[in-house]
Amino acid sequence: MHEYFYKVIIEPQVEGGYTAYVPKFPGCVSEGETYQETVDNIREALALYLEVLEERHHEIAFDDLHVTEVAVSV
Repeated sequence: MHEYFYKVIIEPQVEGGYTAYVPKFPGCVSEGETYQETVDNIREALALYLEVLEERHHEIAFDDLHVTEVAVSV
């Protein structure tokens, strides 16, 4: 069993709840009513996504995404 770390984007939705996605793996998306539920759901979705990659003998790519915050004055 391996442990992998990936960046996850979590966005609040206008109608309530949150949506989460993993930029490294397009299509790996989940949602939840609360922030914590969303984190739990995307963790499960990502685990399933990686299991399918393993079953199909695809290489599991490491996360090479860099996230930074920039200040902008307007």
